[in-house]
Amino acid sequence: MSNKPQVYAVDGVIPVIDSSSYVHPSAVIIGDVVIGKDCYIGPLACLRGDFGRIRIGNAVNVQETCVLHSFPGQDCRLTDRSHIGHGAVLHGCELHENVLIGMNAVVMDGVVIERDCIVGALSFLKAKLHIPSRSMVVGNPAKVLRELSDEEINWKASGTEVYRQLAIGAPQSWQVCDALTSLPETPMRTELSQQTIKPKRQ
Repeated sequence: MSNKPQVYAVDGVIPVIDSSSYVHPSAVIIGDVVIGKDCYIGPLACLRGDFGRIRIGNAVNVQETCVLHSFPGQDCRLTDRSHIGHGAVLHGCELHENVLIGMNAVVMDGVVIERDCIVGALSFLKAKLHIPSRSMVVGNPAKVLRELSDEEINWKASGTEVYRQLAIGAPQSWQVCDALTSLPETPMRTELSQQTIKPKRQ
């Protein structure tokens, strides 16, 4: 497999990816997409900027199998330190700074999420919803459950920083290889496995 992501121009519009960001070779980046500094775009993610623009800020992570897209003439914008969990779908929405979207959540067109929010896994945010800052958002349809504490916002920021470190280190530490057929006598652990970030209960 090539170390380069799958990048496609649309009508001559070529994606822009900052050289400090890591985009996995199986990710697909199409058309009018701009990715900022120190971003992580995981395996099988699809950022499809054929209809509307996709703008990704700095230190953003878009994890495995996420999809970003928009209707014609609309933008999908992720501001600095956005954190998009595995399998989430974002369509024509806007995320302000330091927002976490949980695994397999769906965020629809015209949704605006202000800074320092957490959206729970599997939540569905219907079109044109506006979420105020420091909100915990859960459910289908999603609603604001309560205000986040400083501790929770700092927990989110710490997790996003781990992904920023992953983006910086992945070009050197992730290497295509053949799998072993048995465990070595002294199993090794990855460096990032030593991090102390723990899951947060609602």
